[in-house]
Amino acid sequence: MKTLRQFAGSFATRGGIVLMRVLATLPLCWTRAMGAALGRVLFVLVGSRRRVVQVNLSLCFPERSEAERRQLAKQAFVCFAQAFLDRAWLWHAPRQWVRQRVRLTGAVHELAGSGSTVIFLPHFVGLDAAWAGVALTVPRLSTTIYTDQSNQLADQWILRGRQRFGHLRLFGRIDGVKPIVAALRQGQPLYLLPDMDFGRKDSVFVPFYGIATATVPSLSRFARLGGAKVVPLLPRLTATGYEVRVLPAWDDFPGDDLVADTALMNARLQDYIASMPAQYFWVHKRFKTRPEGAPSLY
Repeated sequence: MKTLRQFAGSFATRGGIVLMRVLATLPLCWTRAMGAALGRVLFVLVGSRRRVVQVNLSLCFPERSEAERRQLAKQAFVCFAQAFLDRAWLWHAPRQWVRQRVRLTGAVHELAGSGSTVIFLPHFVGLDAAWAGVALTVPRLSTTIYTDQSNQLADQWILRGRQRFGHLRLFGRIDGVKPIVAALRQGQPLYLLPDMDFGRKDSVFVPFYGIATATVPSLSRFARLGGAKVVPLLPRLTATGYEVRVLPAWDDFPGDDLVADTALMNARLQDYIASMPAQYFWVHKRFKTRPEGAPSLY
């Protein structure tokens, strides 16, 4: 039975990758229309994940009416599905198409040179466009931390896609901190995506939308260890593709207190989310890990 399930899973994965290769040849407006339709269907059919999104939005935006939060949840599903289908052209379309559709804007000079740099890349739906935008514009070897997928075919597809344009080196979590810090000190920018619930271990509880939230203090820790500046990178899904905005380096980070730094990161992330709330990764159980004795929010 297990072998049969594995075969069925492998067959479905291969079929999905073939479909994405076909989608890569279509006009962007077609792909986005399909993504919008898929998002609406998922909102209706995937009740468990819809409830996660609705709980997240009720916790983070209590000032909005229930109708407003429901509409925002629908928009979040649409953006999520559109960004997922955009992987087709990001990972398979001609390089020139990607150049035309992904624009790197803002303080791009922050990514130049060879100084130690930690890139704060929050979980907005366009994060895969962010890799591509930087790789196509800034020919500088970068690194990030990657968690292996249980489906090996999907894992290989994701790895090839994210490394398509070169300049991105992936460390596994089992590699530990030392090689990551060594690369950072050698001038290889480190992409960090620390705004997810990675469990109680190594996390600190700091406010996020006024809720004590388990957050890994890795942004402050790596900036300290690598003597690095922190540069936020904000990918925004647009009608013509993506705008990947590079913000100026934070001039007050890291400080002397790891917990205070992590709270500051969350506060600034809230400001970034306010500029495009439907494009944040609300499908994740961000408040799953609770302080001792606190009830579950899901």
